[in-house]
Amino acid sequence: MDWLTEILKAALLTVVVFTYLAVVTAMIGVYLERKISGWIQARLGPKHVGPQGLLQTVADTVKLLQKEHITPRQADVLIFNAAPIMVAVAGLLDWVVIPFGRIGERVLVVRDLNIGVLYFAAMASLTVIGILAGGWSSNNKYALLGGLRSASQMVSYEIPLALGILWVAMIAGTLSTVGIVQAQAQQGGWFLFKLPQLDYAGAPFGILAALTFLTAATAEVNRVPFDLPEAESELVAGYFAEYTGMRFALFQLGEYAEAFAMAALAAIMFLGGWLEPNLPAWLWITLGLAAVLVVVLLLITGASRDLLIRPILILAVLGAALCVVMFFGVQAGRSPVLPSPVWFLTKMFALVFFLIWMRWTYPRLRLDQLLNLSWKVLLPVGLLNLLITGFLITVVRAP
Repeated sequence: MDWLTEILKAALLTVVVFTYLAVVTAMIGVYLERKISGWIQARLGPKHVGPQGLLQTVADTVKLLQKEHITPRQADVLIFNAAPIMVAVAGLLDWVVIPFGRIGERVLVVRDLNIGVLYFAAMASLTVIGILAGGWSSNNKYALLGGLRSASQMVSYEIPLALGILWVAMIAGTLSTVGIVQAQAQQGGWFLFKLPQLDYAGAPFGILAALTFLTAATAEVNRVPFDLPEAESELVAGYFAEYTGMRFALFQLGEYAEAFAMAALAAIMFLGGWLEPNLPAWLWITLGLAAVLVVVLLLITGASRDLLIRPILILAVLGAALCVVMFFGVQAGRSPVLPSPVWFLTKMFALVFFLIWMRWTYPRLRLDQLLNLSWKVLLPVGLLNLLITGFLITVVRAP
């Protein structure tokens, strides 16, 4: 009956992961997008539905559930209806290999595959099939153009994305997502700042690999400044122009699920995943005092009343509280001080904030600029970084 146990376990984990995606990545993701964009543009964002607008996305979900599903008369009905499901499922499958942390000796991951990052890249690439299918089956020239743009963009940026993943796999010596985090724990440093085999602290190789990966990941999930597959100003919403109601929402679910998954993978590969920052107590208290100083200055000067400054005040207060907790925990000799999922989610949401920040800061690129960035900048930089790092590891390896 082992096979039955495995099937039941897989079904239960699927429900849990899909619920996480629907609640966190879609509803909370949309709320964060609106609030952060409001902050960047000096406005309030959602405010009236629920406390601080927290129920706005719930209201939007109810509205979308009630809307009529319209299928164009000349559309390919089967493919038209299957396309949004393909995109949402592709976003779901990414999370199979994402470890959220540890409880005792157990790692919180659906499956620790020995080819975890390769599996992740393969599942992420399935999104383009759903987008292309949705654009083609709609029998709409704008939707078709949006789908074709998506194919050219996503195929182009999968190469620098893979180069970032290969760099980490080469350093860690494994393709397992859990193994990559454990390699950073064993080698004594996050891959973003350190080349452990050579003990090169501050080497730029990890930063270059991370920037290559994050830029390609932003293009892979069709976010500004790489949202040409949607391009509402010229293609009337692009590939999902003909979709209504929850079928439209499934495309958004897939986009947010993959954006969060890319942020989670970046946290695993470059920021140590669930690992706690290994900082001395004096540094924690110094950072805490700096955060307190920022809070005091904002309150004394009255700058906290400004819409642009208020979120900084909140973040400074939270940062000061975290530093105080970590200071006393390190002083007491606790390791780790906080549960590992807390650190993983903190790093992931920090990267999500970075992606949203980029969206509301930069304008959309032209198609030629988008492709030139991939083929003429990211690809050479990624290859050069990979070759130099490989040379240093194999030839100039530290004893």
